[in-house]
Amino acid sequence: MVKSNVWKRMFPVRTHEGAVAQKVDAKRELRRTVLTCLLWEDAFYQKGNDIAKRIAELVAQNKPEDVAALAREARDKMQLRHAPLFVTRELARRKGAGPLVAETLEHVIQRADELGEFAALYWKEMKQPLSAGVKRGLAQAFQKFDAYQLAKYNRDSVVTLRDVLFLCHAKPKDAEQELVWKKLVENTLEPPDTWEVALSAGKDKRENFERLLREGKLGGLAVLRNLRLMLASGVDPKLLRERLEKGVRRALPFRFVTAARQAPKLEDAIEGAMLKGIAELPKLPGSTGLVVDVSGSMDGQLSGKSETTRMDAAAGLAILLREKAEEFSVATFSDACVELAPRRGFALRDAIAGSQAHSGTYLKRALIELYEKRGWRALDRVIVITDEQAHDGIFPAWTSKAYVVNVAPYQHGVSYGNGWTHVDGWSERIVDYIAAAETEAAA
Repeated sequence: MVKSNVWKRMFPVRTHEGAVAQKVDAKRELRRTVLTCLLWEDAFYQKGNDIAKRIAELVAQNKPEDVAALAREARDKMQLRHAPLFVTRELARRKGAGPLVAETLEHVIQRADELGEFAALYWKEMKQPLSAGVKRGLAQAFQKFDAYQLAKYNRDSVVTLRDVLFLCHAKPKDAEQELVWKKLVENTLEPPDTWEVALSAGKDKRENFERLLREGKLGGLAVLRNLRLMLASGVDPKLLRERLEKGVRRALPFRFVTAARQAPKLEDAIEGAMLKGIAELPKLPGSTGLVVDVSGSMDGQLSGKSETTRMDAAAGLAILLREKAEEFSVATFSDACVELAPRRGFALRDAIAGSQAHSGTYLKRALIELYEKRGWRALDRVIVITDEQAHDGIFPAWTSKAYVVNVAPYQHGVSYGNGWTHVDGWSERIVDYIAAAETEAAA
């Protein structure tokens, strides 16, 4: 006889700092991991290889349609490159998913170099024939790129564009494309007029950058990423300011924060470009309270090759939300809870980073203090930006408009349930999501 009325030891899932977290289903766990992941990069608490392994396991547990939709979202809305390629590669392991793989792969490959990067990912564990769905997807994606785009990324690499063309047996859509591909195969494509090509040819850095700026051939994101190099090369700051005044498209908020740290003399111009990009996003009516995690783990880098930290990602989102909120309050939490003046732009970034020592992660304690002692119970909306690895969990939401924005790929978090809406990522699309969710709820 089996006894049912017996006590069973329960082992709840926990954050890396020991708080009880909420266990979620495979779909939500895959989403939180992918949308905050720079593939293979180590995070503060976890190795990049372990994160990639977990993504692979979760892809196998989810419906193929959900996996494909997530890959598209990661590429389009979160502007990630390698994570959606990896997710699609894992989807290609599923039997019967060929048509979906082809469709997804064509969509997520948006730069010519991603053709070879995907093939390299496919063979990362061992060399094997490309599946039929992968071949179709690569062939369809190949047709999207013109001579300039192919020449720009026609580099020596593990898998070259020429290799991919032979592997997928792509068919050109017209005679012009057929000629371009013939030149690619024969390695006779004309080198594009880019700063990378000019510098590799040994041309003068300053002269090269200034020419490209005057001719309008240097994109906004390329300018942000190379400000330090251009200033060190003696590029006229006036040219850089003029280019930044035109705005920067498809740049994540933290790109501006990082650029300003690298080129402080141009901070005002970088700030102007950032605010110009924010202007078209929807407003958040009513009063908004923003709570930003400044614990030690938030100082961890997003990438081993980058100076950008999760704190930068949080600061970028904070600046963005400050501009969109009708009324605004802001506080940080670590060991303490510190309320700040509602500054704008990079002044808010500085206030957040310097508000207190970057140590523990006491989220629940901070929320209780804001609710009970700081008058935040009257706010219409509360938004928390964090990596969710709290020591003490989370306090139940006191408003229906309560959001936790997770900026890390860790397995477990504290913001599922208790009245909080969980959001993943560091894109400006978070404002769209919140505005749309509240409009839908009101309707």
